Amino acid sequence: MSQTNPRRIVIGDIHGHYEGLQHLLEAIALSTDDEIYFLGDLIDRGPDSAQVVKFVRENQYPCVMGNHEQMLLAAISGGEISEQDLQLWLYSGGDATLESYGTGGIPPEDIEWIANLPGYLDLGNVWLVHAGVNPKLTLVEQGFDEFCWIREAFHSSTKPYFKDKLIVTGHTITFTFPGVSAGQIVQGKGWLGIETGVYHHKSGWLTALDMTNALVYQYNIHRRRFRQLDFDRAAILLKPEVAGDRRSRSRR
Repeated sequence: MSQTNPRRIVIGDIHGHYEGLQHLLEAIALSTDDEIYFLGDLIDRGPDSAQVVKFVRENQYPCVMGNHEQMLLAAISGGEISEQDLQLWLYSGGDATLESYGTGGIPPEDIEWIANLPGYLDLGNVWLVHAGVNPKLTLVEQGFDEFCWIREAFHSSTKPYFKDKLIVTGHTITFTFPGVSAGQIVQGKGWLGIETGVYHHKSGWLTALDMTNALVYQYNIHRRRFRQLDFDRAAILLKPEVAGDRRSRSRR
């Protein structure tokens, strides 16, 4: 099919899989005019978090704060180590991030960049956020706890949060919703979820959404293959009562 250019492309949670990201971008064949956005959780669990952060930061790609970035910041808040928050972060994949940076640790410029990531990006008719929003609160009443962590309350909402904006999220692995297979993306009331679990042994799919042409680009790090799907073929429409009944309710 013919495509409209330039493209607006949104990429789901990378979780330290730099090689998979590069394979995905190579297959997408980016042009200098394409707009690229990231949904947070650049770090943890995968082997190359340091390279992912460097790549996104140095290319000045817009990116929102994810819950894994927030856990990192909580662990080293104010330049001091919080033992409880550190253990939570390490348990959630932070050990892989520290290993990727080596003996020198995380450089101050990366920490500063992460600390200044926004909670959301408003692109007009598209609104990017890592986890979602609380449907019972106004936008000004919400913060990083909602933007980075929320799950069921957002997914089970029976009406769109915005009248004129589509919310695109990462955070919640799509196959944890009933009836959804690994690699499929999900659609709820006024939102799309494109976190397909690149780090997970049941999936391996890293997903990019071409908003301009309604296409889904995916690379599987286990099978080492790329695929391109029409949006209608890749997306599963969820009923609110199903979206709120996930099989996995992990806060991490």
